[in-house]
Amino acid sequence: MMPFPGGIDANANATLIFSLVAAVIYAFTSGMPPTLARSAAKTIAVAMLAVLAGMQGGPTLLIAALALSAVGDAFLSRDGEKAFLGGLGSFLLAHIVYVVLFLRSGEGMGVLGAEPWRGAIAVAMAVFAVVMLAALWRRVGPGLRIPIACYVVAILAMGMAALTTGSAWLIGGALLFMASDGLLAVEKFLVAAISPHRTWMRLGIWALYYAAQLTITLGFLLR
Repeated sequence: MMPFPGGIDANANATLIFSLVAAVIYAFTSGMPPTLARSAAKTIAVAMLAVLAGMQGGPTLLIAALALSAVGDAFLSRDGEKAFLGGLGSFLLAHIVYVVLFLRSGEGMGVLGAEPWRGAIAVAMAVFAVVMLAALWRRVGPGLRIPIACYVVAILAMGMAALTTGSAWLIGGALLFMASDGLLAVEKFLVAAISPHRTWMRLGIWALYYAAQLTITLGFLLR
Protein backbone atom coordinates (compact mmCIF):
# COMPACT_ATOMS: atom_id res chain seq x y z
CA MET A 1 0.00 0.00 0.00
CA MET A 2 1.47 3.33 -1.09
CA PRO A 3 1.11 6.54 0.95
CA PHE A 4 -0.09 8.65 -1.98
CA PRO A 5 -2.97 8.03 -4.41
CA GLY A 6 -2.36 6.33 -7.75
CA GLY A 7 -0.34 3.27 -6.84
CA ILE A 8 3.34 2.62 -7.46
CA ASP A 9 3.25 4.26 -10.90
CA ALA A 10 2.06 7.63 -9.56
CA ASN A 11 4.73 10.33 -9.70
CA ALA A 12 4.64 10.97 -5.95
CA ASN A 13 5.01 7.30 -5.00
CA ALA A 14 7.70 6.75 -7.64
CA THR A 15 9.65 9.73 -6.28
CA LEU A 16 9.39 8.37 -2.75
CA ILE A 17 10.63 4.95 -3.91
CA PHE A 18 13.53 6.64 -5.75
CA SER A 19 14.47 8.39 -2.50
CA LEU A 20 14.26 5.17 -0.50
CA VAL A 21 16.38 3.25 -3.01
CA ALA A 22 19.06 5.97 -2.94
CA ALA A 23 19.02 5.86 0.88
CA VAL A 24 19.50 2.09 0.89
CA ILE A 25 22.32 2.32 -1.67
CA TYR A 26 24.11 4.88 0.47
CA ALA A 27 23.60 2.75 3.59
CA PHE A 28 25.45 -0.13 1.94
CA THR A 29 28.30 2.15 0.87
CA SER A 30 28.54 4.38 3.97
CA GLY A 31 31.72 2.70 5.20
CA MET A 32 33.52 2.92 1.87
CA PRO A 33 35.96 5.65 0.74
CA PRO A 34 34.27 8.75 -0.75
CA THR A 35 33.38 8.51 -4.45
CA LEU A 36 31.14 10.61 -6.69
CA ALA A 37 28.63 7.75 -6.89
CA ARG A 38 28.50 7.45 -3.10
CA SER A 39 28.08 11.22 -2.74
CA ALA A 40 25.33 11.20 -5.37
CA ALA A 41 23.35 8.49 -3.56
CA LYS A 42 23.55 10.37 -0.26
CA THR A 43 22.53 13.68 -1.82
CA ILE A 44 19.72 12.26 -3.97
CA ALA A 45 18.03 10.47 -1.06
CA VAL A 46 16.94 13.70 0.65
CA ALA A 47 16.86 15.82 -2.53
CA MET A 48 14.08 13.53 -3.78
CA LEU A 49 12.15 14.22 -0.58
CA ALA A 50 12.37 17.93 -1.45
CA VAL A 51 11.08 17.13 -4.95
CA LEU A 52 8.27 15.06 -3.43
CA ALA A 53 7.29 17.92 -1.12
CA GLY A 54 7.18 20.27 -4.11
CA MET A 55 5.08 17.85 -6.17
CA GLN A 56 2.57 17.40 -3.35
CA GLY A 57 2.21 21.09 -2.61
CA GLY A 58 4.08 20.94 0.67
CA PRO A 59 5.13 24.10 2.53
CA THR A 60 7.82 26.14 0.81
CA LEU A 61 9.83 26.14 4.04
CA LEU A 62 9.78 22.33 4.10
CA ILE A 63 11.12 22.21 0.56
CA ALA A 64 13.83 24.73 1.50
CA ALA A 65 14.87 22.79 4.62
CA LEU A 66 15.11 19.52 2.69
CA ALA A 67 17.07 21.18 -0.13
CA LEU A 68 19.53 22.71 2.36
CA SER A 69 19.87 19.31 4.02
CA ALA A 70 20.67 17.71 0.67
CA VAL A 71 23.42 20.30 0.16
CA GLY A 72 24.71 19.46 3.64
CA ASP A 73 24.69 15.76 2.73
CA ALA A 74 26.79 16.52 -0.37
CA PHE A 75 29.37 18.29 1.80
CA LEU A 76 29.44 15.61 4.49
CA SER A 77 29.86 12.84 1.93
CA ARG A 78 33.39 14.14 1.40
CA ASP A 79 36.37 14.13 3.76
CA GLY A 80 38.15 17.09 5.34
CA GLU A 81 37.44 19.99 7.70
CA LYS A 82 36.25 22.33 4.92
CA ALA A 83 33.64 19.80 3.82
CA PHE A 84 32.59 19.31 7.45
CA LEU A 85 32.17 23.05 7.98
CA GLY A 86 30.22 23.31 4.72
CA GLY A 87 27.90 20.56 5.92
CA LEU A 88 27.61 22.14 9.36
CA GLY A 89 26.64 25.48 7.81
CA SER A 90 24.08 23.93 5.48
CA PHE A 91 22.41 22.00 8.28
CA LEU A 92 22.51 25.04 10.56
CA LEU A 93 20.45 26.91 7.96
CA ALA A 94 18.18 23.89 7.49
CA HIS A 95 17.45 23.77 11.22
CA ILE A 96 16.68 27.49 11.31
CA VAL A 97 14.19 26.98 8.46
CA TYR A 98 12.68 24.03 10.32
CA VAL A 99 12.32 26.19 13.45
CA VAL A 100 10.33 28.78 11.51
CA LEU A 101 8.25 26.08 9.80
CA PHE A 102 7.40 24.28 13.06
CA LEU A 103 6.56 27.50 14.90
CA ARG A 104 4.24 28.55 12.08
CA SER A 105 2.54 25.15 12.29
CA GLY A 106 2.45 25.00 16.09
CA GLU A 107 0.59 26.53 19.00
CA GLY A 108 3.36 28.76 20.32
CA MET A 109 6.14 28.15 22.82
CA GLY A 110 3.74 28.67 25.72
CA VAL A 111 2.32 25.16 25.29
CA LEU A 112 5.64 23.69 26.46
CA GLY A 113 4.85 24.84 29.97
CA ALA A 114 1.12 24.24 29.76
CA GLU A 115 1.29 20.51 29.08
CA PRO A 116 3.59 18.35 31.27
CA TRP A 117 4.50 15.82 28.55
CA ARG A 118 5.79 18.56 26.26
CA GLY A 119 7.68 20.21 29.08
CA ALA A 120 9.29 16.91 30.07
CA ILE A 121 10.49 16.24 26.52
CA ALA A 122 11.76 19.83 26.23
CA VAL A 123 13.81 19.40 29.43
CA ALA A 124 15.23 16.11 28.12
CA MET A 125 16.18 17.83 24.86
CA ALA A 126 17.92 20.65 26.74
CA VAL A 127 19.87 18.21 28.93
CA PHE A 128 20.91 16.27 25.82
CA ALA A 129 22.14 19.47 24.14
CA VAL A 130 24.12 20.62 27.20
CA VAL A 131 25.76 17.21 27.66
CA MET A 132 26.64 16.99 23.98
CA LEU A 133 28.15 20.47 23.92
CA ALA A 134 30.12 19.88 27.13
CA ALA A 135 31.52 16.61 25.79
CA LEU A 136 32.54 18.17 22.48
CA TRP A 137 33.97 21.43 23.85
CA ARG A 138 37.14 19.78 25.16
CA ARG A 139 37.60 17.46 22.20
CA VAL A 140 37.37 19.82 19.21
CA GLY A 141 39.81 22.48 18.06
CA PRO A 142 39.22 26.15 18.97
CA GLY A 143 38.16 26.91 15.39
CA LEU A 144 35.26 24.45 15.60
CA ARG A 145 33.91 25.33 19.04
CA ILE A 146 31.75 28.32 18.10
CA PRO A 147 30.31 26.72 14.91
CA ILE A 148 29.45 23.56 16.83
CA ALA A 149 27.92 25.55 19.70
CA CYS A 150 25.72 27.45 17.21
CA TYR A 151 24.67 24.18 15.65
CA VAL A 152 23.77 22.61 18.99
CA VAL A 153 21.62 25.63 19.86
CA ALA A 154 19.93 25.44 16.44
CA ILE A 155 19.04 21.76 16.71
CA LEU A 156 17.75 22.27 20.26
CA ALA A 157 15.56 25.11 18.98
CA MET A 158 14.35 22.86 16.15
CA GLY A 159 13.39 20.12 18.60
CA MET A 160 11.52 22.50 20.89
CA ALA A 161 9.76 24.14 17.95
CA ALA A 162 8.57 20.69 16.80
CA LEU A 163 7.11 20.13 20.27
CA THR A 164 4.79 23.11 19.80
CA THR A 165 3.05 21.33 16.92
CA GLY A 166 1.74 18.41 18.96
CA SER A 167 2.24 16.20 15.88
CA ALA A 168 3.67 12.75 16.65
CA TRP A 169 5.21 12.68 13.15
CA LEU A 170 7.01 16.01 13.56
CA ILE A 171 8.08 15.46 17.16
CA GLY A 172 9.29 11.96 16.31
CA GLY A 173 11.22 13.30 13.32
CA ALA A 174 12.88 15.98 15.46
CA LEU A 175 13.89 13.41 18.09
CA LEU A 176 15.34 11.13 15.41
CA PHE A 177 17.27 14.11 14.01
CA MET A 178 18.73 14.92 17.42
CA ALA A 179 19.64 11.27 18.01
CA SER A 180 21.40 11.13 14.63
CA ASP A 181 23.38 14.29 15.34
CA GLY A 182 24.32 13.05 18.80
CA LEU A 183 25.61 9.77 17.40
CA LEU A 184 27.46 11.68 14.65
CA ALA A 185 29.21 13.82 17.27
CA VAL A 186 30.26 10.72 19.20
CA GLU A 187 31.51 8.94 16.08
CA LYS A 188 33.42 11.92 14.72
CA PHE A 189 34.93 13.42 17.86
CA LEU A 190 34.67 11.07 20.84
CA VAL A 191 35.47 7.60 19.48
CA ALA A 192 38.99 6.49 18.58
CA ALA A 193 39.77 6.55 14.86
CA ILE A 194 40.50 2.82 14.86
CA SER A 195 37.44 1.86 16.91
CA PRO A 196 35.49 -1.10 15.46
CA HIS A 197 32.30 0.66 16.57
CA ARG A 198 32.62 3.24 13.80
CA THR A 199 31.07 0.88 11.23
CA TRP A 200 27.72 0.42 12.98
CA MET A 201 27.74 4.03 14.16
CA ARG A 202 27.93 5.36 10.60
CA LEU A 203 25.09 3.12 9.54
CA GLY A 204 23.07 4.16 12.58
CA ILE A 205 23.69 7.85 11.92
CA TRP A 206 22.39 7.52 8.37
CA ALA A 207 19.39 5.39 9.33
CA LEU A 208 18.31 7.81 12.07
CA TYR A 209 18.91 10.87 9.89
CA TYR A 210 17.05 9.60 6.84
CA ALA A 211 14.18 8.34 9.01
CA ALA A 212 14.00 11.83 10.56
CA GLN A 213 13.76 13.61 7.22
CA LEU A 214 11.26 11.08 5.87
CA THR A 215 9.09 11.29 8.99
CA ILE A 216 9.03 15.09 8.96
CA THR A 217 8.24 15.14 5.24
CA LEU A 218 5.36 12.67 5.55
CA GLY A 219 4.17 14.47 8.66
CA PHE A 220 3.44 17.52 6.54
CA LEU A 221 2.32 15.80 3.33
CA LEU A 222 -0.08 13.27 4.87
CA ARG A 223 -1.89 15.63 7.22
